[in-house]
Amino acid sequence: MAALILFLLLVALLFGVGAAVHALWIVAIIALAIWLIGFAFRPHGGRWYYW
Repeated sequence: MAALILFLLLVALLFGVGAAVHALWIVAIIALAIWLIGFAFRPHGGRWYYW
């Protein structure tokens, strides 16, 4: 019985880690797309910052 509980706990832990890594990949792809759009449509002044 303890082995079954340990196995289910391990499966739940691995599922949670996999879901978190998948969500981070989606966030990274969205951030890359926003960065590329900002890089493509930057002002022609030669500066990449606004302050």
